[in-house]
Amino acid sequence: MTASVLWQIAQIVLVALLAPLVTGWVRRMKARLNGRKGAPAIQPYRDLYRLLQKEAVVAEGTSWVYRAAPYVTVAVSWLAAAIVPTVTTDLALAPAADLVALVALLGLARFWTALAGLDAGTAFGGIGASREMLIAGLAEPAMLMVTFSVSLLAGTTALPRIVPFVLAGGIGLSVSAGLALAALVMVAVAENGRLPIDNPATHLELTMVHEAMVLDYSGRHLAAMEMAGHLRLTLYIALIICLFLPWGMAVPGAGAAALALAMAAFLIKMFGLATALALFETATAKMRVFRYADFLGGALLLGLLATVFQYVSRAL
Repeated sequence: MTASVLWQIAQIVLVALLAPLVTGWVRRMKARLNGRKGAPAIQPYRDLYRLLQKEAVVAEGTSWVYRAAPYVTVAVSWLAAAIVPTVTTDLALAPAADLVALVALLGLARFWTALAGLDAGTAFGGIGASREMLIAGLAEPAMLMVTFSVSLLAGTTALPRIVPFVLAGGIGLSVSAGLALAALVMVAVAENGRLPIDNPATHLELTMVHEAMVLDYSGRHLAAMEMAGHLRLTLYIALIICLFLPWGMAVPGAGAAALALAMAAFLIKMFGLATALALFETATAKMRVFRYADFLGGALLLGLLATVFQYVSRAL
C-alpha cells in the first residue's frame, strides 16, 4: 500500500474524529467568553452517541428521500472534507481535490438537506428549505468568484498544486488574496449557519434555517445530520488553512519529523481559527432574514473584486 493511500485513509479518519471536537471547542469558547462554564468540548461526541442509541422515528407520508437524505448528506460532506489537504498533499484522492468539485459536492449535500426539509411537508421544513436556497443562491456565486480569483493567482483550481504555490511565496501580500479570503470567510459563516446569519445555539422557529430542515429527524438520522454539520464546519476551516495558511504542511516524500510537525501545525491553526470564530460570534448579533442578501452580496462583491483586480494586474 503506497504512502498516498495510507495518508488518505488517515485523513478520512482524522476529519471524522476531529469534526465534533471542533464544534465542541467553539461552543466551549463561546460559553467561557460569556462568563459561563459551558459543556466540555467533547459534548458533541456524547450527543452523537446518545442519538445513535435512540430509535429513528419517521414522519408519516414521507418518501425514501427523507430516509436517504441523512446518509447522502453525511457521506458527501465526509468526502468533501477528506479531499481537502490538511497535513500533506500526498493523498490518493488528490486528483479530485479541485475547488470546482468541492463547490459541487457542497451543493449536492445542501440539495439533499433541502429535499429532506420539503419531503416531510411541515411548515418549518419548507421555511428552512426556502431560506437555505436563498443563502445558497448567493453563497455559491461568491464561492465561485473566490475560486476564480485563486485560480488566476495560482494558475490552477487543484488544491494540491495551490499549496506548493503559496508555500513558495507565489502570492505574498496580494490585495486579491485578501479580498478572496474575506469573501471565503463570509461564505463559510453563512454555509455553516453561524452568526450573524443563524444562531446554532437556539431553535426559534421564525429565525432558524438549518435546524428547521432537520426538525423532524430523530435517532440515527438526526445523528447523521448533526455529523454532516460538524464535518462542514471542519471542512471550511481546513479549506481556509489550505488556501491561505498552508505553512507547515508537509510536501510529498517528507519524513516522519516533517509529518509530525505538519500535524501539530494543522491542529494549532484549526483550533486557533475555531477560537477566532467563537470570538467573532460573541461580539456579533444575529441579523434579520431580509439582510442575508446584503451580507452575502458583500461576499460576492469581494470575490468579484478579487477576480477583477487579479485579472487587471496580470494584464498590466
